[in-house]
Amino acid sequence: MSKPWKIPVSVLVVIHTPDLRILLLERTDHPGWWQSVTGSQEAGETLVETVAREVREETGLDVTEHRLIDWDQSDRYEIYECYRHRYPPGVTHNTEHVFSLQVPDAIAVSLAPAEHLAYQWTPWQAAAESCFSPSNAAAILRLSEIRSGQHQG
Repeated sequence: MSKPWKIPVSVLVVIHTPDLRILLLERTDHPGWWQSVTGSQEAGETLVETVAREVREETGLDVTEHRLIDWDQSDRYEIYECYRHRYPPGVTHNTEHVFSLQVPDAIAVSLAPAEHLAYQWTPWQAAAESCFSPSNAAAILRLSEIRSGQHQG
């Protein structure tokens, strides 16, 4: 039986420490591609439920034990060609909703081996530069602006 099509709605969760070390995960399907936790919404889920599921699946962390913030921000982007086969025919764009999760320190996480090869806690500037996804990099940069008080939201 084939897997059901992905819904073109996803979450991006920037997991960080108070001093803005960012958790980055390296994709198994593209070694060298680093990212924050991300994943598609499943039928019937709220965005917060998607966040909780994806964070648990990809890191083993429980969002209820940490400070989760819904940025009330979404970005629409073109789905990378290499991932379009996961969506219904003709779907070319995804809407990504941004969240952040503050943890107390650079804690150990449990990776989903089918999804990620490695993880690292990286200072925010280097983390933004390391992300393959422009929207992920932009979210990390925005987090640094929010934390320094330059922007509200």
